[in-house]
Order: sequence, then structure tokens, then C-alpha cells
Amino acid sequence: MGNTLINHIQEIDGNAQRQYIDAKSVFTAFEEAKKSSAEVRGGMLWKNQNGTDYLIRTTTRRGQKSLGPRSEQNENIYHEFIARKKRVEKRVSDLRGELDRHRKLNKVNHVGRAPEILVAILNRLELSGLADYFTVIGTQTLYAYEAAAGIRFEVSGALETLDVDLLWDTRKRLSFIAQMEGLGKSFLGLLREVDPTFELRHDQLYTAVNNHGFEVDVIRREAKYGDPHPLRLTDHEEEFYAVQAKRAGILLDGEKFSTIIVSSTGRMARMTTISPVVFAKFKRWMAEQADRDPLKQKRDILQAELVEELIEDYFPNMQ
Repeated sequence: MGNTLINHIQEIDGNAQRQYIDAKSVFTAFEEAKKSSAEVRGGMLWKNQNGTDYLIRTTTRRGQKSLGPRSEQNENIYHEFIARKKRVEKRVSDLRGELDRHRKLNKVNHVGRAPEILVAILNRLELSGLADYFTVIGTQTLYAYEAAAGIRFEVSGALETLDVDLLWDTRKRLSFIAQMEGLGKSFLGLLREVDPTFELRHDQLYTAVNNHGFEVDVIRREAKYGDPHPLRLTDHEEEFYAVQAKRAGILLDGEKFSTIIVSSTGRMARMTTISPVVFAKFKRWMAEQADRDPLKQKRDILQAELVEELIEDYFPNMQ
């Protein structure tokens, strides 16, 4: 292991490491089960029209599509669908129970320490089908690196923050808007399902803050290729405006890093963020900016050094 920050990167104990591996396995199995469940959402039924039975595929939004009159093939389709739906629903239910068991074990074994509000936000994005539109950047990213390496950054101030930066992929803006229209709510409304006290800051409409001072910032790349600006996430009256960030396009296009983070209460969520290499380089660049706040500049350098050490000792293939 390297020497510069050896005392500031500590491995979690063996019990916590083993528990994280087991819990992560259950979580990823649950993710796959939910994908399978999405494929059998809605139902199938027989509907008689003018004396002929037709196989009807229904959706959760009360849509209906005829698959044709009753036939041996459609009988097989119907029975296979019903059987698969039951199997998938039972698997999701069983794994949800296992997740709750591992949540308790995570807490007992002190597996994670990510903020509960962060985990809740990420899970809400996933549940709403919006996770693919956002990349977590900034300080909260360090929780993903900790989890993947099985370590803790033991440096005062390195992870202390009351905000999360969500980098919105404006390249997917049209599909995002369609998804939000289907949900029938604003992005702010979505956050209020996590914590009803979230309010937009009037002086910066890209930030929402709750009653505990935790902030959610929505960031975007600098406008180009005809990108509209300013840009609201939806047409709802009370809604975020995404703020342009210098060189955010580099983060958007750079290699991604995805893993399962764990809160101090044992709850889990998938975080998709930028790779440690991209993070360290970006923090170095930020620290060199003449207009950067001196206190933030010091933390930029500290975080870059910590992640560079982490790469050297735990992710050597990334160098």
C-alpha cells in the first residue's frame, strides 16, 4: 500500500466485508427480478366479442391489445404468461424479504455510512424509472468508492457535505420528459415523495433544500448543439432549472462507475457515478481554478489525493 495517506484509508473489518458481499448479491438479484417483473406488468385475459374469445393483453394504464382469437398457440401464450407472472412475483416478494433481513445485518455489522436521504433519493429515482438520466457527482461519490473497495476514508472534512449533485443527461431530454409526463409529476414533486419538506431555493432554482438543510442540485453540461437554455426539467409551475457547469460534458461522457452503497441504517441503493480516475482528475482541475473558494479548493485537493491513493492500492487496473 502507498504511504502518503495510509492512515486515512482504513479497511472495514472482515465481518462487514462478508456481509456487504452477501447483501450486494441479494440486491443485484432483486434488481434482476424487478426487470423480469416489469416484463409481465399488466395481465392477460379472454374477452368474448361476437361469440369469439380473443386473448387480450392489458397494461397497468388500462390499455388493451388483442393478440388474436382463441387458438392453441394463444392458449399456450396465456398459460405461460400467467405461470411466469406468478413465478416472478413470488421471486420479487421473497427477495424483498431477504433485503429487509440484510438491511438489519448491515446495520448490526456497520457495513455502510452513506446518508439515509441519499439512499432514499437514489431508490426513488430507480423506482420511477429515472435512474438512467442522472449521474451522481461531487463529494457523495466517495461513498461508492468506499463501498466498492471495502474501506473508509478517515479524514476530517473529506465526506462532510449536506448536498448531492445530480448530473442530468440533456441528450436524453425528450425521453426524460415523456417519462415524467407518464408519472404526472414534477421532479421537485418526486423529491417530495422522499421528503415533503423539499423546497426550491428562490435565489438558485437548480437547488432544492429540505428542513434539515440537505440540498439537491441538478447540474447539466454547458449548452451546445442547439441545447435549449435556460432549461426546466418539466413544464410544471414549481420545478428545477438545471444549471450549466463548466466541463460537465467531460463527466457526462467519461467512464461510469456503478455499485451498491449502504446507509448507516443498513438500507441499500445503486449509485451510478463517475470513475475514480475521472473524479480525481476533475477535482485537480477544479482546485486550479482562480475563482474557486479557498476552502473548497483545499477539499478538492484532499479528495483528489485520497482517490488517487485508492486507485493505486485497490483499483490498479484503472490507472
